[in-house]
Amino acid sequence: MTARRNRSGIGPARAGLASCMLLAGAVSTADAQDTRSLPGTPDQPANDTAATPAPPGASAVQGDLMTRSALLGDPWGIRSSLAARGVSIGLTETSEVLGNATGGLRTGAIYEGLAAATLGIDTGKLLGLTGGTISVSSYQLHGRGLSANNLDNLSTVSSIEAGRSFRLFEAWYEQSLFGGNATVRIGQQAVDQEFLISQYGTLFINSQFGWPTLPGIDLPSGANAYPLGTPGIRLKLQPTEALTALVAAYNGRPGGEGSGDPQKRDADGTSFELDDGVFVVGELQLAINQGKDRHGLPGTYKIGAYYNSNAFADQETDNHGRSLADPDSNGNALLHRRDWGIYAVMDQLLWQHGSGADKGIGLFGRIVGTRGDRNLVSLYAEGGLSWKGMLPSRPDDSLGMAVGYTKISGRARQLDRDTAFFSGSAYPVRDAETVIELTYQAPVTPWLSLQPDAQYVIHPGGGLPDPDDAGRRIGDEAVVGLRATIAF
Repeated sequence: MTARRNRSGIGPARAGLASCMLLAGAVSTADAQDTRSLPGTPDQPANDTAATPAPPGASAVQGDLMTRSALLGDPWGIRSSLAARGVSIGLTETSEVLGNATGGLRTGAIYEGLAAATLGIDTGKLLGLTGGTISVSSYQLHGRGLSANNLDNLSTVSSIEAGRSFRLFEAWYEQSLFGGNATVRIGQQAVDQEFLISQYGTLFINSQFGWPTLPGIDLPSGANAYPLGTPGIRLKLQPTEALTALVAAYNGRPGGEGSGDPQKRDADGTSFELDDGVFVVGELQLAINQGKDRHGLPGTYKIGAYYNSNAFADQETDNHGRSLADPDSNGNALLHRRDWGIYAVMDQLLWQHGSGADKGIGLFGRIVGTRGDRNLVSLYAEGGLSWKGMLPSRPDDSLGMAVGYTKISGRARQLDRDTAFFSGSAYPVRDAETVIELTYQAPVTPWLSLQPDAQYVIHPGGGLPDPDDAGRRIGDEAVVGLRATIAF
């Protein structure tokens, strides 16, 4: 998931959304039926929805400092006592330093961090309500975001970038039905925890490989993706081990009506708005060659679509049919009712080595498309490779390389041409933003991981004009950094 920004005169932009943020531990119970995960750490199992494993149970946190899964272990037996009652807790700090050596609005470096606390309750153990799970997660966000302060790009370079705050993220109840073949979840939720997720993409630090740039830019408030949750209901059906169907309906505008940053409109995540339209998303998932008896390499393939009932501003014309760049325009954009998008996701293991099912080289790709009249971004596509266990001496390390492409819609590009025409001066026409990322994730201990990272952003913002010289674009951005994650 991150701060949302608006660029005056040229449409909205995002300070980022995230999905591969490293966080505390998931929100499932010690033996939860549905392994709940939140923006987090590596080693995501196939078909899971984000990157964080469950909070450590009694056995996992025991042992010496270098082998236990949590830094604090099981002090005074608190964790094991809670786990026996169906209660799990997690606390993680993700800290990173990122800097751009070239390009952007200015060069420099920043520090930012995310402290995440999670609580999971197995209602069967604690309350006698079989098949139920309660999940609550909250964030404390600190530091400064590189994209918001230095870069002004579309695909925020850090998946944990957001406005400084202490906020509730998710708070929901889930009930298992029909012997586990269906679940219903109700409460405050985030769409990027279950929908449009690439398993291998969660390795990367750039936010676009979590919640894709297109819905993050186009939908109201960027949709209910990190760090914004909103009330909703989700139904999950799994008629076979290979086939899963998900459908959900959420409040259509996280943070409610108003201008400016939705994170500030809902400063602590507890507005629980219900009357801002509806955001509906559905997804079909096909998992192949899963389990011990598989005869080929495992993979997951997904297709989906979303719909939002709110009004969307035209990217070029006002409500009298004039270009918004025309000096005679009234400045009120033509409003369109409703918006939609379609998408596909692929995760496929190409080559496997070692005994672990996740060891080897994985290929991933996603594509999202929408209409161009009411959206700044009309197409998003990404692809990449992830190699876990490349070094025999470090079987849990992961190396990844990925490319993400964000296309500016034709109507928004026409507005740039209109701006040049009516101003009578040079003005760059935006086309697309491309991000290349190379990353390496190294677990130092089960509770500590380090991740050096390098990114290169071509045509930030799709080729935005430089604030100091509107006749030229903002320079391409070379970003390097280091992320550290500690599970307490």
